[in-house]
Amino acid sequence: MPNIRHTPTAPTRAQHLAAGARIDAHRHDDHQIVYAGSGVLAVTTDTGTWFAPGTRAIWVPAGTVHSHRAHGHLDLHLVGLPADDNPLGLDAPTVLAVGPLLRELIRAYTRDPADDSPERHRLLAVLRDQLRASPRQPLRLPTPTDPRLAAVCALVHTDPADPRTLAALGAATGTSERTLSRCGWSSASAFIDVFRRSFGYTPGTHNRRSP
Repeated sequence: MPNIRHTPTAPTRAQHLAAGARIDAHRHDDHQIVYAGSGVLAVTTDTGTWFAPGTRAIWVPAGTVHSHRAHGHLDLHLVGLPADDNPLGLDAPTVLAVGPLLRELIRAYTRDPADDSPERHRLLAVLRDQLRASPRQPLRLPTPTDPRLAAVCALVHTDPADPRTLAALGAATGTSERTLSRCGWSSASAFIDVFRRSFGYTPGTHNRRSP
């Protein structure tokens, strides 16, 4: 990832990102919890991409070079933790389940980053406890190692709205449609079932929720 920005302290804040908006590659000396209350957030490193809808958050360890991308309008919440404060004991990006209590704790804690009151410190202590109890979710797409697949993925990543068919994308990268479709879903219902079990709702519901 070129032009890597280094921000020593991971910011704690709430912000909005428009659909398709990006935050370029950067790294922090702190850990960071990234949560999107709406839309779907994608965090990409050199080893893969992690996805999180409103029922998930992404743990980004200190020092990890990563970028963000918004799929749909994002109501983004960022929580920074010092490098020596790792309640999860994780050294790689990880998707975590976010229940109603943890969701509200993250929203409340990021509402006023300048607040240094004892009440807000207690809020962070409860937030850390909830993090430790959060189940981990395998919502990651590894970076493809096959150069043919990597080329097609690069085209789609650059423009997710690219209307070209799989055959046309394959032709643009010198790859056959048959090769690209080997890992496809056996049916639409199979995809819907996996999507629902992973995100908690169907693709149709997601489309209605994301502007």
